[in-house]
Amino acid sequence: MNTVFFMQYSKCIPDTLLNFKPFAPASDRTYWQKIPDYLRAAVLAEAEKVRQTLAEDGSWPVLLAGDYLLFSRTGNRVRFENSYFKRRNMLTLLVLAECIEYSGRFTDDIIDGIFLLCEESGWQLPPHNSYKRDTPQLPLPDHSRPVMDLFACETGAQLSVIYYLLKMELDAVSPVICRRIEEETTERIIMPYLTEHFWWMGNGGEPMCNWTPWCTQNVLITAFLIPHAEAASRSFVKQALYSLDCFVKDYGDDGCCSEGAEYYRHAGLCLFTAADILSYVTAGCTERIFSETKIRNIAEYIMNMHVPGSGYYINFADCSPVAGKSGVREYLFGKRVQSQELCSFAAEEWKKSTVQEKLFGCIAASQNGSNIYYLLQTLFNAAEIDDFAGAVKSAADVPEGKNIWYESIGVFIVQKGLFTLAAKAGCNGDSHNHNDTGSFIIYKKDRPFIIDLGVESYTKKTFSSDRYEIWTMQSAWHNLPTINGIMQKDGKDYAAGNVQHEKDRISMDIAGAYPPEAHLASYVREIYFAGGESVCMHDVCTLHSAADTPDGKDVFPVVLSLMLSEKPEIRSGLQTEITVGKIGLITLSSESGPIQIRIETVPVTDHRLRIAWPDTIYRVLVSFSNEITVLFK
Repeated sequence: MNTVFFMQYSKCIPDTLLNFKPFAPASDRTYWQKIPDYLRAAVLAEAEKVRQTLAEDGSWPVLLAGDYLLFSRTGNRVRFENSYFKRRNMLTLLVLAECIEYSGRFTDDIIDGIFLLCEESGWQLPPHNSYKRDTPQLPLPDHSRPVMDLFACETGAQLSVIYYLLKMELDAVSPVICRRIEEETTERIIMPYLTEHFWWMGNGGEPMCNWTPWCTQNVLITAFLIPHAEAASRSFVKQALYSLDCFVKDYGDDGCCSEGAEYYRHAGLCLFTAADILSYVTAGCTERIFSETKIRNIAEYIMNMHVPGSGYYINFADCSPVAGKSGVREYLFGKRVQSQELCSFAAEEWKKSTVQEKLFGCIAASQNGSNIYYLLQTLFNAAEIDDFAGAVKSAADVPEGKNIWYESIGVFIVQKGLFTLAAKAGCNGDSHNHNDTGSFIIYKKDRPFIIDLGVESYTKKTFSSDRYEIWTMQSAWHNLPTINGIMQKDGKDYAAGNVQHEKDRISMDIAGAYPPEAHLASYVREIYFAGGESVCMHDVCTLHSAADTPDGKDVFPVVLSLMLSEKPEIRSGLQTEITVGKIGLITLSSESGPIQIRIETVPVTDHRLRIAWPDTIYRVLVSFSNEITVLFK
């Protein structure tokens, strides 16, 4: 491991670590009055819905062994996870409401929720139930040997936050409650972290992903909100420093997140929270990490991926174009790395957010997880960001235009005139990879024109050896050519070559992203702005020999896919023209021969895809011999 950012501080860790006090406990009524009224009211309203549900139904969501087994038997992870996350959201809302109101009305339900979590056989999700990376999941959790996955760590953090906020009040009912939290977090999080190795903790040059900062952040929350022996606390710090170095080594100096904007919240922002906790407990020993250019670049990545004037983000791999609005967490990261641009971006996004979005969708009916620590960060910094947002220029006053080249991943982004263009010139070996080398995305004004679908809801197949059987992972469902019936191949060796970029132009040879059976000598793709009113793509395909061209009349070696969310219609003329809804026009021409066009209507039924896209999307299939020019206007 060549990069050392965090471990350089391991020798200056003070002998005595500070007690971690990120927020005041519920008993500090002056502190809890800082929360803006509109957020207090929203939390209380949702907590009342939880109480009403419990009063009417008389029960919390039930976690069944049969539902856990579904994953290993059928690949279904949704049934178990819906109950798992709803249970945790309900408890979070009850805790926050009690801390806000401080009347004792929610206490009994809180105790029920605490014991339910403590009595679960395992905190890990079914698709994460294994002890070694990339090995088959076990059908059921083994209570005697905990697995520390993303959500086991989050559960530990949730219970530790509750312990910290309400220990005095819970002890007044019975000391057994907090003692039970101590026991369960020690057995499931603290001891495994100190005595076992989980892959996300890092191992030299082994590649890491968002799991590393995400788990590390929550382990640190768990470790430092409940008192532990000094020697153990120092071990937490040293392991966390090492793990975070293992994570940042996989980032280029440009700070680009290969997993995409949606995963930035679990990668870059969790890196920030983990580093913030380390700086706090070491009395600022690690504070200089925030002055590193690479860390600032990691922080600012999210605003660079944003499509101006819209709710969309540039998305490749498993990332959705609807990656969620930025807010307090991004604002705090911006403050720490002294990025006025990121603070302003986060404040502008916060200003556009609904109250539900500000609270990460943590409502009584939600079946998606919400981290209680993030909610506390939001509640206690909301007034500051409200004031800051009031002073930020509106989006209409912010100068347009961006030109970004993320060399480490090969992502090129240009915003000019009506268009935002993004192209990927990297490889097919990224974390959460799709076979999409050479693919591109176009937004016109604030609307998607040429799209990247993203990924369907996760199943057992998503992270298995059969991943690339899933249609959304395949190059034929990105804005790419299929050559002689052959799609791109996965792996770091399948990459773009001869990449060249200028201010508003990029070219690359993507032949290297295809296996030998495609018989590709080269496939040069050039994408550039033709003024501020159109984007041009020019593709030239060269096969190894004429004999490699399929036999048969009207059979073309190249079939180009173009993905659209608005309905295309073919118009005949001197050039082939396709109108795309009310958003734009595509014109196609070739000097090498005729073009054939076919339009496929593709129903979108998956819940995760429907968050971003309508119930129907379209694939335009353009067949040609070896050269084509496509103009988007």
